[in-house]
Amino acid sequence: MKKKFKESITNAVNNPILTGALGKFSEAYKVNRAKAYEGIDFEALRTNIAERKAFAATHLDLLAAEFKRNAEAHGAKVYKASTAQEAVDYILKVAKDNNVKSVVKSKSMASEEIHLNKHLEEIGVSVRETDLGEWIIQLAGQRPSHMVMPAIHMTKEEVSDLFSKEIHERLSSDIPRLVEVARKELREKFLAADMGITGANLAVAETGSIVIVTNEGNGRMVTILPKIHVALVGIEKFVEKFEDIIPVLTALPRSATAQLMTSYVSIITGATPNTDGSMKDLHIVLMDNHRTEMADDAKFAQAMQCIRCGSCLNVCPIFRLVGGHVFGSTYTGGIGTILTAWFEELQNSEDIQGLCIQCGNCKEVCPGKLDIPEMILEIRRRLVVDKGQSIAQKAIFTVVNNRKMFHTMLRTAYLTSKPFTKGSYIRHLPFFLSDLTEGRSLPAIAAVPFRDQFKQIKQPECKEKAAFYSGCLIDFAYPEMGVALVKILNRAGIEVIYPQEQTCCGAPARYNGAYEVAANNALDNINALLKEDVKYVVSACPTCTVALNHEFISTFESLGRTEHCEKAKKLAEKAIDFSVLAKKLLDEGRIKLKEGQKLGRLTYHDSCHLKRTLKVFEQPREILRKAGYEIEEMFECDMCCGMGGSYSMKLPEISRPILERKITNIKNTGASVVAMDCPGCVLQIGGGFDQEGTNIRVKHSVELIAEQLEDE
Repeated sequence: MKKKFKESITNAVNNPILTGALGKFSEAYKVNRAKAYEGIDFEALRTNIAERKAFAATHLDLLAAEFKRNAEAHGAKVYKASTAQEAVDYILKVAKDNNVKSVVKSKSMASEEIHLNKHLEEIGVSVRETDLGEWIIQLAGQRPSHMVMPAIHMTKEEVSDLFSKEIHERLSSDIPRLVEVARKELREKFLAADMGITGANLAVAETGSIVIVTNEGNGRMVTILPKIHVALVGIEKFVEKFEDIIPVLTALPRSATAQLMTSYVSIITGATPNTDGSMKDLHIVLMDNHRTEMADDAKFAQAMQCIRCGSCLNVCPIFRLVGGHVFGSTYTGGIGTILTAWFEELQNSEDIQGLCIQCGNCKEVCPGKLDIPEMILEIRRRLVVDKGQSIAQKAIFTVVNNRKMFHTMLRTAYLTSKPFTKGSYIRHLPFFLSDLTEGRSLPAIAAVPFRDQFKQIKQPECKEKAAFYSGCLIDFAYPEMGVALVKILNRAGIEVIYPQEQTCCGAPARYNGAYEVAANNALDNINALLKEDVKYVVSACPTCTVALNHEFISTFESLGRTEHCEKAKKLAEKAIDFSVLAKKLLDEGRIKLKEGQKLGRLTYHDSCHLKRTLKVFEQPREILRKAGYEIEEMFECDMCCGMGGSYSMKLPEISRPILERKITNIKNTGASVVAMDCPGCVLQIGGGFDQEGTNIRVKHSVELIAEQLEDE
């Protein structure tokens, strides 16, 4: 990351006004969104939206022609702009031809995309934003920080200062008074404007209609009062039929601001009479600007299903710390990263794509069913293909691709870290490594890794066998988790096989765009884990389980190395997360826990990959309850802890405050134990509590379950 970008991150996370406003909104949004969707089958709704939008994306030329024909039949003028410059040129020509001196605008991200205001002002046209948030940031000389709430990062005191300068009167920060000032100032602009410019939320091919959704009514003033109306519409807004707007209008307000409905839905079909009886001069500019290319790309076509609700921003743990002026360009957050890569250029997304922690919150709430994390990984892959890996990455991944060298270095790390180790933690590192232990201790490297301890474990002979894929953390930092897993499976009559040839799952390489490295890791592991005929391949690390279940296959597909997919699919069929297998064995009576235990209060942290990709969250809770724990749910139990694999090392300034929030939520439950099913989360949360000196046990569920096995 560039130094200036890193500085902007530091400034943002240390801005209490910004993080306070975004944090409060994010916390309230989740609760209010759930209420807004009560009684609605969200999965069915978003599948409906995704199917209709996907159809439109694969029939763009057909729908554009139909829209143009129907809109022009109702008196509109429709212009197809292939590029941003063509859209600008057309709108400037309309302004010049009609001697336009003043323009009022309703909120339009498409106009921000092409920097339309600047171009209009350069030819002497006065431009006034009329959405309250947009007007505020126009006065501040800023760009929107959120697609739906452009001024969410600003306080009422800052707004008061801006308005005071605009009207030359000292105003208080009383919100009703500020709204009154805005209404008075903007009303004059509406009445005097020669041209109104809007975007559109939808464009209906069947009727030639555009649909505009607003909360303030300014959209209607902009479209009704000026004699000229220009609507700038990205071609991703197409839907085929009028009935297609219903699911979108159902989801848009609920997902954007957790409202049941917006205040205004305006449907404009053709030119309408002006107040003086003349006909409205309606121009609809259909803008491509690389959208067709995006729709034709197999990896990114799904981005055309976005309805611009901003819900991905509202649930993002990174966005609520840094805001859209850091995490984004014209478009912000995860979806903004993708749109920046396409509407601007790939290199412009280089810094902002690195902010995504891959927690999957956005994917879970997206009404268009976009897999934003996967598309961001594809951006990383293409950046690596385009620019290559950094020297540091090449060195690291060269080691990771050499299993023997990698494991030798991890063993050596035990000796080199001893001077900094106290008990089971490394609490301080020297010099340039000090950031790694600021706010979080690190686990000490195990004196004897699991792969060596496993050889000493005496197991009963069993007909049923399972291969254990430990992953790097359990192998070299938390071997006790592996020992506990073997104990549990042995009790269930399953012999555990530990293939010594297994190596890193490739997730660190994949999440850094180094897909070739990840593919080589995948091949090594496939060969190792399928060497013996086993019923299960068990992992107690969700990131590793996701790699075994999904990512080996998708990595090969991305690289065109499909000859390996068959074996990868065979492995995926056997791969299972420990908590899922443990619940199955408990239900079958093959695992027996001590009866009548009252072990006190415990809270549970859902790791991102376990809950959002593997869809596992009830199973570990049920087992822990049966073991004798009383579960007290923490606030935001499924919010990322800030680990994100190597993310916490690359961006500790972001990882740290996320961890602090998680620790506070855990402590607020009053529980003496916090359980989780991810060794990475144990590293992050356990290290945070160690550094803080708080006496709360941080344990992987596998250890807690092993402790409560019925005596033999």
